[in-house]
Amino acid sequence: MRVPESTPQLSDQHAEPEAGDLRETSPAEGKSPDPRTFRKQPVSFVRRGGRITDSQERAWEELGPRFLVDLPRGYAATSIADDATLDPIEVYGRSAPLTVEIGSGQGHAIVHAATEHPERDFLAVEVFKGGLARTMIRADWAEVSNLRMIEANAPEVLEHALPKGSVDELWVFFPDPWAKTKHHKRRLISPAFTLIAARALRDGGTLRLATDWQEYADHMREVLDAAPNFVRAFEGEWAPRFDGRVLTAFEQKGIKKGRDIRDLTYRRTASE
Repeated sequence: MRVPESTPQLSDQHAEPEAGDLRETSPAEGKSPDPRTFRKQPVSFVRRGGRITDSQERAWEELGPRFLVDLPRGYAATSIADDATLDPIEVYGRSAPLTVEIGSGQGHAIVHAATEHPERDFLAVEVFKGGLARTMIRADWAEVSNLRMIEANAPEVLEHALPKGSVDELWVFFPDPWAKTKHHKRRLISPAFTLIAARALRDGGTLRLATDWQEYADHMREVLDAAPNFVRAFEGEWAPRFDGRVLTAFEQKGIKKGRDIRDLTYRRTASE
């Protein structure tokens, strides 16, 4: 994974983890690490601690109380306790459709969406502190009140913290493709992920994905097409580009390199 300071999105991280490595580099503050492993499953990121700028540190201290959702922690720095809960009505002070973005990076897409749709609530889930600090700065400048953020491993948030059926839309834009075969087990989009995504999404809810890595796009489509809780919400090979996703420098860079941007959109089927 690349240095998170520059572009802390899941897709921009390409470190070389050791084979079978399930850990982060440090336990959560005040926690004693399990001597065997922090997690039972590989995570889709490698978090190496990196420093943040003074302005980002100030944003964290000054804006964090307004934007950050603090959840009980597990062993790893970005893990949450299995009994951690997030009540959207309590967090936002109202009942409104909730959009969750996994790997929100520097917040370009989600801050823009929160600005454009004040009638909706938004939750950014990111593991890199620098990216969340930049998102808070953008959100403060945009004067949005319908956006909150969590520094956490997203699958744990979907599986444990969010109430079942509480999410209206789930976004996964440009996750790390983990291109090497030996790293495919780290890919976020997997059959197991579809189960926890289905748990969090309401019946009829929307899952939106985008990638600039063709092989990963094929993999995503294969996984979602086979998922019992999802159906395609598009015709043809690929979904049209989601208008709500702003064109970031990262996406532009991929286009300049000749990569095709692939969008996928799926609907959560009704629970039996």
